[in-house]
Amino acid sequence: MTRVGLAGYGFAGRDIHRPALLEAGCDVVAVSTRNPERADAAREDLPGVEVVADLGALLEVPGLDLLVLATPSGGHAEQVRSVVDAGLPCVVDKPLAVDAVTAADVVRHAADAGVPLTVFQNRRYDAEQATVARVVTDGLVGTAFRYEMRWERWRPVPKDRWRENLSPAEGGGILLDLHTHLVDAAVQLFGSVATVFATVTARTTPAEDDAFLVCRHSSGVVSHLGATSLSGAPGPRVRLLGTEAAYVLADFSGEFHPWSGQADTDAAQAGWLYRGDVREPVERASSTQADLYRSVVTALASEDPQGAMPVDPWDAVHTLAVIDAARISAAGERVVVVDTPQR
Repeated sequence: MTRVGLAGYGFAGRDIHRPALLEAGCDVVAVSTRNPERADAAREDLPGVEVVADLGALLEVPGLDLLVLATPSGGHAEQVRSVVDAGLPCVVDKPLAVDAVTAADVVRHAADAGVPLTVFQNRRYDAEQATVARVVTDGLVGTAFRYEMRWERWRPVPKDRWRENLSPAEGGGILLDLHTHLVDAAVQLFGSVATVFATVTARTTPAEDDAFLVCRHSSGVVSHLGATSLSGAPGPRVRLLGTEAAYVLADFSGEFHPWSGQADTDAAQAGWLYRGDVREPVERASSTQADLYRSVVTALASEDPQGAMPVDPWDAVHTLAVIDAARISAAGERVVVVDTPQR
């Protein structure tokens, strides 16, 4: 059984990483948190777990096979370096860093040290994303030309958290939080992004809470990627247009949406294939976020752990390069060429 040290036990650590790790058969033997309530929660959730105050102490716990960083985004780059310097394989929550140049430096540091590194792009493993991928691969819409993905919420009273309050340089804002998922999903489906046009705004919080990206992929497909905290009527999660049909997915992770006519009819479905006024249900693919950690465990036991990791960290560098370009685009109201640091 893979012995895991989990840094951070807030929402990400407790509600996202812990369940996925346990489902994948990992043993979370140590947790770091300074928060007494979170420490108590860790001991309740994980009987026998060792709770320490910080990452430094976590790295000193003997016998760890893997270190997972579920910490605020602004500290990821420095923390990954510490984990690498300790010689421990590392899974870091997205984003890998707050910008592409910093992320690339971290990836090179891990490669030079020969320490396996991957990024927790968990949404790749959602059944919904796997379903869209199959729709594309099987050509169910013909030749795809426009991909729309939304992560829209109705939060007119914002949450009081670091994500909403810190500057982008410190890891805050919707681009680093949600667009790291949206961009990664689009790139997995249609390849690297060549150019970006974006609008980015802070409406209710110090950090941006409303952003829309138009991404032109090198493949020619155009992705429209929107995330906002101020949508009273969240749009369908996915709309994919092709030359022969359109695919629409309204339901996602139990979140509210008003499009009851496009809701799935049962748990075996994930979206609809439309040809004008004719539609047919699409079978849900089988995938779970725990599959990411199952792949990590398999990679660690392989002859080439880095090569077998489920998420190439250079993918995360490209995602951040797209986000960097989006910031430049929004500031200058222009289309920007994506400049991804080289390996």
